[in-house]
Amino acid sequence: MTEDEIKDQIWQEIARVEDPELGISIKELGLIYSVEVQDKKAAVKMTLTSMGCPAGPELKAGVNAACTRVPGIEEADVEVVWVPKWDPHIHASEEAKMTLGIF
Repeated sequence: MTEDEIKDQIWQEIARVEDPELGISIKELGLIYSVEVQDKKAAVKMTLTSMGCPAGPELKAGVNAACTRVPGIEEADVEVVWVPKWDPHIHASEEAKMTLGIF
């Protein structure tokens, strides 16, 4: 597989990770800012809905597991970042906005 194909598969796997409080994919919420692949390692930058998000460790572990499910990825570095600050009006998909009641 090419690096782009591996990245696409990582995005597909990450899309299966849901925020346990909202029941919405973290990809659809816009919590994943970037996915990079180098050799057999994935590097993901993500954020959380709030700094005090109680599901933070669970979501980070879910992203790590999603990455390493992809053939060719042996390790994942998942970094939680706070810049830019997550804003559902900007980062969430249209479907997620509808679910959240944001019009």
